[in-house]
Amino acid sequence: MSTSGAELAQQELIEDFEIFDNWMDRYQYIIDMGKQLTDFPDEWKIEELKIQGCQSNVWMRHEEQGDKLIFKATSDAAIVSGLIAILLRIYSERTAAEIRATEPHFLADLGLDKHLSPTRSNGLHSMLERIYLVAQQK
Repeated sequence: MSTSGAELAQQELIEDFEIFDNWMDRYQYIIDMGKQLTDFPDEWKIEELKIQGCQSNVWMRHEEQGDKLIFKATSDAAIVSGLIAILLRIYSERTAAEIRATEPHFLADLGLDKHLSPTRSNGLHSMLERIYLVAQQK
């Protein structure tokens, strides 16, 4: 059985984080990833695209390109933008079936589940739920 692109993205992400010795460096890397997000126009910042359950403002939209789902998102918080970048790296530009089949083991493997505040963790899970919901509807 071949490894999916989403699974490979998780493995690469975990390897990227292994170079950091402490969580301050990991947080900075997450923030730096967020700075690389593509533009998210103001006209997309509408209630319908807002993620509920996030303390920060987060908007996410998707579009279909062939059989792949393309996600774009933004936040007004630096660390949350980095978490978005992580999710998009793993789940964007994948088929709905691949998204549904990809468990987010990177949360435990990276220790994010233990090093994020409860509100950030809830927001991350809300973003994941939106991604899975979109994939389930396809």
